[in-house]
Amino acid sequence: MSRVANKPVVLPKGVTVAISDRKMTVQGSKGKLEHTIHDSVNVKQEDNVLTFEMAEESKQSHSMAGTTRALVSNMVQGVDQGFEKRLTLIGVGYRAQAKGKVLNLTLGYSHPIDYAVPEGIEVETPSQTEVVVRGTDKQKVGQAAADIRAYRPPEPYKGKGVRYSDEVVVKKEAKKK
Repeated sequence: MSRVANKPVVLPKGVTVAISDRKMTVQGSKGKLEHTIHDSVNVKQEDNVLTFEMAEESKQSHSMAGTTRALVSNMVQGVDQGFEKRLTLIGVGYRAQAKGKVLNLTLGYSHPIDYAVPEGIEVETPSQTEVVVRGTDKQKVGQAAADIRAYRPPEPYKGKGVRYSDEVVVKKEAKKK
């Protein structure tokens, strides 16, 4: 069996899980998330512990048990603590400003960029060169941060662009005459 699926998911205080007809609903202080469980995976709930098993002995069932366990673990962490990605804008005149459900970006183009924030995601700008993306769904938070970064990825010569706060950009040496 998958080594990932062998480890049970322990539910923290304040997080409830409801399973009915292959639908799993996880609810906590930060919100509510739903997931459809694959047919080749069985989920059992005993007290505050979720365990995952293969429905039949096959390669697909083996891999889906571990995948389901990882997804449910992320859901539990999301509704309990939430997820966060930090972005940094590096470059002269590069600015970000959050206004409601729209993030205004000035990234050196001839026009400003208005990024519509997806449902379930919060965007905050502590300073003009910092963007904080928060939410309960790990996949949505990561996708929103990647979308913002894609407007101006860091370039390798001066390092200008939008990068994750923990990202390291290796700079190239300029061409010599």
